[in-house]
Amino acid sequence: MEELIDLVGKAFVDHYYHLFDNDRPALSSLYQPSSMLTFEGQKIQSIEDITAKLNQLPFDQCLHVISTIDSQPSSFTGGIVVFVSGSLQLPGEEHHLWFSQMFHLIPLLEGHFFVQNDIFRLNYG
Repeated sequence: MEELIDLVGKAFVDHYYHLFDNDRPALSSLYQPSSMLTFEGQKIQSIEDITAKLNQLPFDQCLHVISTIDSQPSSFTGGIVVFVSGSLQLPGEEHHLWFSQMFHLIPLLEGHFFVQNDIFRLNYG
């Protein structure tokens, strides 16, 4: 079971950051009306508001480099908690920005999950 949780967590992370880096508007398909994003302390709820926030970021392109992925089963209806750390590289910037992000995934259909909770923070050293 632990290996399956890790596989689902890694597959989700790969999919999420691929969309973020290449087709950010498509991230809306990963959220539901009850979803909540906390972005640098700002709480945002609903597919529309979350999508608007992510698409209003002051850069069009970036590249996420994932360092770690930790996944745990959640007792909430078979959900999965995924914690990610890594860096993102913005075009024309020499230095990477380090970040941490947590997702609480809830099963929707067989083999499909949506993001119920998403918390993002830049890590300042």
